[in-house]
Formats: sequence, C-alpha cells, structure tokens
Amino acid sequence: MLLLALLMMMPVDGPAAAGPMRQPQAAAAHGQVAMTFGGPGAVYFAASSDQGRTFGAPVKVAATPALALGRHRGPRLAITDSAMVITAVADPGAEAGKQPGNLLAWRSTDKGKTWNYAGTVNDEPGSAREGLHAMAAGPNGKVFAVWLDLRTKGTKLYGSQSADGGKTWSKNVLVYESPGGTICQCCHPSALIDAQGTVWVMWRNALDGSRDLYVAKSTDGVHFEAAAKQGEATWKLDACPMDGGGFYVENGKVTSSWRRESDVFVVEPGKPERRIAAGKDSSIAKGRKGAFVAWTRGTGGVELLTPGSSQPQVLSPDGSFVNLTALPDGAVLAAWETPKGVESKRLD
Repeated sequence: MLLLALLMMMPVDGPAAAGPMRQPQAAAAHGQVAMTFGGPGAVYFAASSDQGRTFGAPVKVAATPALALGRHRGPRLAITDSAMVITAVADPGAEAGKQPGNLLAWRSTDKGKTWNYAGTVNDEPGSAREGLHAMAAGPNGKVFAVWLDLRTKGTKLYGSQSADGGKTWSKNVLVYESPGGTICQCCHPSALIDAQGTVWVMWRNALDGSRDLYVAKSTDGVHFEAAAKQGEATWKLDACPMDGGGFYVENGKVTSSWRRESDVFVVEPGKPERRIAAGKDSSIAKGRKGAFVAWTRGTGGVELLTPGSSQPQVLSPDGSFVNLTALPDGAVLAAWETPKGVESKRLD
C-alpha cells in the first residue's frame, strides 16, 4: 500500500509549524494530481508526479494563525487549464485561536511550486465564519466556490465564480435559502462543474424538521434551478449532524452518498436509495471500474466499498474524514487524516 504520511512534528517551517496535517482534499485535472490540507498555522499543498502513487514534500501556501480546520473544514483545491487555486476560511493577520470569517483564495501558475494571494471570495466581511465551503473547477478556467453564509439571519448557501482561473471572483450569489429560515447550520456543502460548464451543488437542508441532502444546478453560476432531495426517506432531527456527503454527475444525472441517522446511503439515477453500511462522513468517486464509496466507521477507522463488491474493506484502522477523487487515468485517489497526519492510497 502506497501512502503519503505527513507525520506529527514534521519540521515544515521551524518548530512553530510542527504538528499533524489535517483535512486533506485532492483534485485531479489536466494531467495533474495534487492535494491540499491544513496544519498548525498554515495551509499546505502537495503534488504527485505519478498519478497519486506518491506525493512530493509539502509546500506552504500561506501562513495563517486563524484557519478553519476540522469537521470538514479546511482548504480546498481546484485545477484549471492555466492555474491551481486553493481556498480556505482563514485570517493571516489574526492571532492564533481567533475564529476566521472570510473565504480567501491563493493561486499558482507553476504547478504548485509557488503561490500568490488572490483575494477574498465572500463580499460581505465575516459572512463565511462558519468555515464550511466547497470549490470546483471546470472548462475554460471556470471555478466556483460555495459556502455556508451568515450575512443575514439564518444560514444560507452563497456562491461566487471566477472565469479566469481564480484571478478574480464575481459578486456573490444566493444559491439557496430555505423557506424554513435556515439550511443545516454546520454540514459541509459539495460542488462540481461538469464538462459542459454546469455548476452542481449539494448541501444538507433544514426543512419541515428534516435534515436531508439536496442538489441544485446552474448553467451560468448565477441562477440555480429548483433543488432536488436525495433519497426517499427523511431524517427528522432537531440538530446538525455535521456531515454533508458527496456526489458525482454522469450524463447530467447525480449519484450521491450521504449519511442518514447512523447509516451511509447511496442514490443512483433511476434506482431506490441503497444502504451501504453503518457509518458517517462518506465520500464517493467514479473510476473506470465503477463507483468507490468510503466512510468513517462508528467505531473509528475508514472503510471502503469497491465497485462490484457487497462487503466493505478496512482502508485505515485509525483514519477519518476520507476524501475520494477520480484520477485522469481512471483510478481513484483516497486521502484521509490520522492522529499522525495525512495518508493516501491510489485505488486501481
């Protein structure tokens, strides 16, 4: 098993940077495979030159004592045809321990060797302070970011797009506002842009006492169609489970994976919802062999269901917060955090 282990007490930039790396998020496009993650006081990046089999030494993207990290918070990475973009809810000028409130962007045009600050994505100061967001890249330098926004009463879903590979960002748009007054207050959203440039977003709603996952799409990144609920049953819950799931789109159809109560479910186009296993914090990606689903077990550790299998296998005995990403050559990359740092494995 080929692993990337960014170990505890790694001397990244002197003793002040020592500590375990957390919350990995990978991206793969235009022949490039890379990931971002957070560490004590900084955002980091690591690239792979062999399609996710191994990764190079981490590069510090930005020092930021205030960084949203943990429970699906952390930096996100997108790869366009001209640049790599990393976003994070952070505040480089704040004291350690302060809650950051803005979604910041950095950009690299040399495949991640060096990074430059590209500005603030949210146009209402402090509105991204919940720290939960997603970002995706599409054709022709298009990038879209979406986040849980607190600029007005109740949590809403806001977004912004870039048409120039992360150089500049548009006026923020309201992606979704629940008629109940708030969406789920601390479940992370997910986003992707398909080959036609359509933006897709998934989030957990709070509607009529239920906390279910919904998906909406937009052809222009500004006007979103009516949201579609995922799955047949519902989760009546007067609380936030802090768990958002994942999805992919194929031929304009959504396949999603998410948690309801103590179980992980998958919904495929035209099929009833399917219970996978007991678990939480699920992720899904489609490779050449089919869909891979991974999640955190209730007792700890990461499990994986491979295409064509009915029984899960243990991917990591002490891992959590797994992230699956489809690779350009048809394999899937799994990355997760452990008490010692970040690990990854290529799934062929």
